Amino acid sequence: MLFGIDSLYVWVAVIIVCVVVEAVSLDLAAIWFAVGGVAALIAASIGLRVPTQLVLFVLFSAVLLALVRPLCRRFLRTKNEPTNADRIIGETAVVLEAIDNIRETGAVKVLGAVWSARSADDAPIPAGATVRVVAIRGVKAIVEPT
Repeated sequence: MLFGIDSLYVWVAVIIVCVVVEAVSLDLAAIWFAVGGVAALIAASIGLRVPTQLVLFVLFSAVLLALVRPLCRRFLRTKNEPTNADRIIGETAVVLEAIDNIRETGAVKVLGAVWSARSADDAPIPAGATVRVVAIRGVKAIVEPT
């Protein structure tokens, strides 16, 4: 008995709660406690005492959380693919429309595409100038004169 309730029911409840939390969060944190709950459930079903069940629960949960979670996260990590936007950073561009941060005007052509542009140091840049893209903010290329 655990808290006056048959420990089998407690461990089933722990497993269900942990699986639901994991399904909602997808953070690979609660699933290890569900596995610990399975170990404790097996211990309870073969008649081991509650302190032993608790030790097995904590032991299995902690070991899996510490050792297996980092391994799983490494293999399940999504790889970031560079986008077209990432590729223009560091590239040279030609100013098509004068860049004026105060008036919020400016456009550049870089790698064959036209981008709205702003000056990195807030200084105006005339049309026809050559600039280098230093960053992207939203849909605007942040540029500096070359």
